[in-house]
Amino acid sequence: MVVHIDAADLHYTPLNKQIRAAVRDGEKEIVIDHVLGQRFIADGLVGEVTITVNGVPGGDLGMLMRGPTLVVHGNADHAPGNTMDGGTIIVHGSAGDAVAHSMRGGKVFVRDDIGYRGGIHMKEYEEKRPCLVVGGSARSYLGEYMAGGIVLVLRQGETGPFVERGIASGIHGGEIYIRGEIDEDCLAIGAKVLPFDEEHRAQIRPLIEEFCRHFGVEAAPLLGADYTRIGPASARPFAGKYTWE
Repeated sequence: MVVHIDAADLHYTPLNKQIRAAVRDGEKEIVIDHVLGQRFIADGLVGEVTITVNGVPGGDLGMLMRGPTLVVHGNADHAPGNTMDGGTIIVHGSAGDAVAHSMRGGKVFVRDDIGYRGGIHMKEYEEKRPCLVVGGSARSYLGEYMAGGIVLVLRQGETGPFVERGIASGIHGGEIYIRGEIDEDCLAIGAKVLPFDEEHRAQIRPLIEEFCRHFGVEAAPLLGADYTRIGPASARPFAGKYTWE
């Protein structure tokens, strides 16, 4: 059975109470209609449940989530997947700043563009390796202070700046993959371009295939493309900025 929740004129607190009540009752499929800016949807939820969000959710979608699948038919606000520990977020549109902030498990797929500081503070936790896949472009400071995980920018389309300045500022773990070549002047302190070979192509292949399944995109052009691989230049990117008497 599908549980429907009408979020029109509903504050995020009672909305999330209804979601939690349905999950406690064992419901596995929830559809939320007329979403407009409600924050913290599915915050901290655990378990196998699919939640479809029709509209534009507010900030911190899926924060601290561990297990559920969120499917957004619309754009998302800032920080979807904030500190997420597991599960999947699928955004059929664009997303704001700080997507996947401090995420330590699970996957976030954004069909179109994201704002500033996507993947900031992403980290690996025990056996978990979080993944952020962006179909379009990313603004400045992508992967800032990354400590683990994978950020993949597929840069579909052929117009506009696909990544901006300050890429991987202070990165000390994890990897960023960007389809095609980039201007290395866009790299920030502590980041460098690393070799990309068939081993790395095999690593991102499942993410590309899953992205294409979610959004109905042809996989072949993306699977066969070349990618720029970016990682940390050292484990202490700002070591040279400190002095001792």
